[in-house]
Amino acid sequence: MARRLTLLVAVLGALSIMIGVVGASASTSAGKTIKVVERAETDAVIDLGASGDSIGDMLAFGNDIYNASNTKKIGRDEGSCIRTNPGLAWECSWTTILSHGSLTVSGPFYDDLRDSQLAITGGTGRYRNARGTMTLHARDELGSAFDFIFRIIG
Repeated sequence: MARRLTLLVAVLGALSIMIGVVGASASTSAGKTIKVVERAETDAVIDLGASGDSIGDMLAFGNDIYNASNTKKIGRDEGSCIRTNPGLAWECSWTTILSHGSLTVSGPFYDDLRDSQLAITGGTGRYRNARGTMTLHARDELGSAFDFIFRIIG
């Protein structure tokens, strides 16, 4: 009886350690909201289709990322957009690279600078299991800076 009890305690102890490790690794980014600021300083439009604004044109960028108060550089982004609806919208994909990993997103960018919701399609490092949404919000009417608000659910 004592032997069985010792074995049971050992198994339960090992099981609780495994659950704790799995729980800790799964919750590193789950349920978090991360807000950063992109200063759009390198955006370049490449005219690839018919002359002027047309389907297939490309927008490429690689910009610095700042903390939520827009005072300290904390990373960078890199990505591109394809013109899908001239005069209205682009379809974009990019990676935001931070100190503990990166987050990738995909979705629309509107010419009128209204907020858009992009899907978090994955990540690396602390964000390796990331899923959720990112709100893209223009900080001014010029589109010179944007809030990236990541809502990570997994």
